[in-house]
Formats: sequence, C-alpha cells, structure tokens
Amino acid sequence: MTHASDYKFNQSISMFANMFSYMGVPLTRNPDDADVFVVGLPYDLGTSGRAGTRSGPNAIRQASSQLRWEEKRFPWDFKLFDRLRLADYGDLEFPVGNHEGFFDEVERHYGTLLKAGKTTLTFGGDHFVTLPLLRAHCKQHGKLAMIHFDAHTDTYAEEGSTYNHGSMFHHAPKEGLIDPDKSIQVGIRTEYTQSTHEFKVINAAQANDLSADEIIEQIHQRVGKTPCYLTFDIDCLDPAYAPGTGTPVVGGLTTDRALKIIRGLQGLNLVGMDVVEVAPSYDHAEITALAGATLALEMLYVLSANRAK
Repeated sequence: MTHASDYKFNQSISMFANMFSYMGVPLTRNPDDADVFVVGLPYDLGTSGRAGTRSGPNAIRQASSQLRWEEKRFPWDFKLFDRLRLADYGDLEFPVGNHEGFFDEVERHYGTLLKAGKTTLTFGGDHFVTLPLLRAHCKQHGKLAMIHFDAHTDTYAEEGSTYNHGSMFHHAPKEGLIDPDKSIQVGIRTEYTQSTHEFKVINAAQANDLSADEIIEQIHQRVGKTPCYLTFDIDCLDPAYAPGTGTPVVGGLTTDRALKIIRGLQGLNLVGMDVVEVAPSYDHAEITALAGATLALEMLYVLSANRAK
C-alpha cells in the first residue's frame, strides 16, 4: 500500500486512472500518514432549495483529475507536494436521516484528527455541515474567526430552522464557536437586516467593484491573528461560473476574483477549511465541480505557503 508520507506528485501519472481521491492522493484514515486530510461529508438533509449536494464530494474529487497534470500550479513558485503531505480520508458514513448521528460522527472523526495536530479540508454536502465542523474545531482551537464566502448570510433564525443550511451562523455565535467581531462575509447578495447583523459584510456589488487587494486587506484587518476557519459556499460564485448548486443567485463573483482573494489569505492562521454546496446534478461540463476542486487546491497552496514561513 502507498502511504501519504511516500506520495510525490508525478506528472507522468494518468490524469484519470484510479481517481478515488482528491488529486489522486492516497486514501487513508491513519493520522500518521499525512499532515492535511481531505474529508467528504455527503450530507444534504439541511437543503432548502434544489437537493443533490450529497454527491458534491465525489464530483469535486473527480473534477480534480483535471488539475493533476500541472506539477506547480500557476502562479505559485513551488510544487505543493514537495511541501505538504496530503491524504484523502474518504467520506464519513452516518445514519441516513439522523442529524444527531451525523453530528456524532463528525465530532468523533475530526476530534481524532485535530487532536493529532492535523488540518482538514472538507467537501460538502450542504452548508449545514459547517456547524458541526466549527464545533469540532472550536474544541481544539478555542473561539474562531470565520471567513465566509457566500451569496447568503446563513444567519436566518426562522422557526424550525435548527437543521437548515441557512441557519448555521445564527447558531454558531450563540454557541460561542465564532467571534462575529473577527469574522467577515464576502459575496452576500440576498436580504439581511444590516442594523442587527453581527458580521462585517463585503456584499457582492462591493466585492465586484473593489480590487482583490482591497478585499484582502479588509479580511486581514478583520481577522488578525485569531485562529480562523475558512468556509466557501460555491454559490458565492455567479451562476455563470457555478451553475451546479442548490440556491444560485446572479451577480456573484468570478472564479478568477475568488482565486485571487483566496491566494491573498497567506499569513492568516487558517486552522480549517471547507468547500460546500456543489450539486453535480445541476452542473454542466463539471464547471462547478472544477471550480470547487480548484478553490480547494488554492487553499492548500495557501496553507503550505503559511507553513513554510
């Protein structure tokens, strides 16, 4: 068996053979085998719009085959796998229809990885998965800052919204998981009450008018050195760049702008990351899945660059 510790990116590897994992890295659940683990959460019981994000993790993995040929991703000046031991943990299994069973599985598996000093990159699943992820990360790192890319604030508190993928960031501050004063949301373009909203918002109109550097500066000022969780809902992107999602909203960011902003997060204390809400049944030519896979790869480069400093 090939272990993640033995893994080296090889350009001669077939792009499409044996694509059971993200970027074709080894599948393992041994914490000793890697420093960073990709984990899939095929959960969409919190979906309010078009269902299907349970198939997101596999779609992102399959689309990542398109990224394997480039040994050193532009514009980075190093090869990711020369610096980072990456493995794919696979998908977590949980009882179908059982929210609490899902919570338990997330906390158990992530607790093991985080206590071992590992970093995780998660593929959803609907955005509700971020709530149990924040719980697991908060137990290890304390109250977190959050960088949230999305078309929606996900702070909605309607009756019966406990397990709704638009309610996580209503619950998370109340549970003491994240500090709204250290958190920021980018790309918002749906209704929220500005006078009572706890988070700093760079809405989509602003995010499309400001330069990427100006947005990056605001994120750094807001987050500072606080341990930070990065969550990227793919519907932050305009549907032209991410049609395969449950709640598309026009007027979003381009993939180019999103990648530039992610690249600018170097220097922040990133302790966990996720890419969520890819719904492949509504995708075309893997546009959305490829965007998710590429954003994830950019996050890994940022993480690797941070560790080299």
